[in-house]
Order: sequence, then structure tokens, then C-alpha cells
Amino acid sequence: AQYRDDILRLLFICCHPELPATQQVALALRIVCGLTVKEIARAFIVSEPAMEQRITRAKSRVARAHVPFEAPGPAERAERMSAVAAAIYLMFNEGYSATGGAAHVRMPLCEEAIRLARLLLRLFPEEPETMGLLALLLLQHSRAKARLDDDGSIVLLEDQDRASWHHGLIAEALALLDKAMRHGKPGTYQLQAAIAALHARAATFAQTDWTQIELLYRTLERIAPSPVITLNRAVAVSKARGPAAALDLIAPLEEALCGYFHFFGVKGALLMQLG
Repeated sequence: AQYRDDILRLLFICCHPELPATQQVALALRIVCGLTVKEIARAFIVSEPAMEQRITRAKSRVARAHVPFEAPGPAERAERMSAVAAAIYLMFNEGYSATGGAAHVRMPLCEEAIRLARLLLRLFPEEPETMGLLALLLLQHSRAKARLDDDGSIVLLEDQDRASWHHGLIAEALALLDKAMRHGKPGTYQLQAAIAALHARAATFAQTDWTQIELLYRTLERIAPSPVITLNRAVAVSKARGPAAALDLIAPLEEALCGYFHFFGVKGALLMQLG
């Protein structure tokens, strides 16, 4: 199979097994996707100097290892696929909740990530996580029109006009997700896509199946534990079982997420609900 694309080929070159996985992804985001060190640091929830160091170390390691600047063969490609998928996922996230500059959403970045995810699926057509990744990005992107008001301010999920969601993208994503799930090998992208699918299937915000969403976050926590996933589960817990239960859940996260503004947004909202 051909890469059919220079950007995708470069991503595979950057994701060299000589480097630790986090350095592969950071290098790919910096060199290939053109994200700033600040944006990448935020994606990994680390400080800017720490990320600067990580990228510098990755570059010098590549130089020392005399890594050949060529696209890997099929076996090596399979080895590098998860790092390439992670880079595409984080690239989309930066476009979806743009942290640099005035824009809240950087459409071209989202669209480029989706284009790359489609190409990745052509390289690995039977890989359920590649299907899950594309399904996830399509589901998130389907809400693009409804996410900003006329002044360019963010519209929360509960206030969005669901009629303006892109139902063609949703249908394509749901079909992909069903196909992925039939493989019986759930992974992080498939689980996140399944959560996004529950939002997409709910006709109104009030009809959202929060109990099922919490269960999916529990499974996600088990296979890929992270404080951000626990924070997201807490939001589902607050909807299903009330703010007090959610506050108990996020209390131990404060130290890990002290630089993550969404943590304080969630905590503030829960405290407000409790008066």
C-alpha cells in the first residue's frame, strides 16, 4: 500500500521506535503538524520548558541514531501506527479546542486530521482502532456548526441546536463504529467514539444516557488510566448521580490537574450546583 500522501509519510518517519512514544508524538506534532511547543505542552498537560526539552532530546536522539529519512516498510509501519494515530488525534484536538490565538476552533486543523485519519484507515483497513479514531473525529466534527454562536463564543453541548449537526458525518461515523465493535477488540478510540455516539444519538440533551456514558468512561479508565478521563467520568457521574458524588471523585485529581483549566471549570460548576 502506498502512503498516497507526504504528510502521512512524514508522520511515520517521525514515529521512529528509537524514540520513546511520547517523544515520537511530540516530534510529529512539532515538525509535521506545525503545532507550537505551547500547544503541544497543553496537549500533554506538561509545562512548556518540559516539552521544549522533550522535543530537543527527540531531535538529538534522531541525529545520534542516524535515523534514515525514509518511509518504513509494512512491518515497521504496523509498529508505528499507534503513535501516528495519537499524533492525528492530538492534532484534531488542538483544532477542536484551539488554545493559541483568538479562534476557539481551527477548522483547517480538524479537517486535515480527518483527511489523515481517512488515509490511515486505507493503510490499515481491518484495524478496529483506526476505524474508532476516524469515527471519533467525524462525530466531534459533526457538531462544528453548532459549537460557536454568531460572536464566535463557545456554545455548550446542552445549548446546541442539534438540527444543525452534520447528520451525514454522524451516519458515516456510526457505521464505522459498528464495524469496529464487531471485531471485539475495544480500544481507547473506539470507547471515546462510543461515548460521542451516545451524545449524537440523543435527540435532546435531556435524553442523554449518562449512566451508559459513565460505564464507558469506567472501561476507558481501566484500559488507559488518566486524570483527564476520571475528570470526564466525574461529569457523567454528576449528571447520573448528582454533584456531591462527582466532587468526591475529582478531589484526588487536583494535584495532577493543577495546570489544567477544565479541572477548575468542572469543580466550580459542581460547587455552584451545591450552592
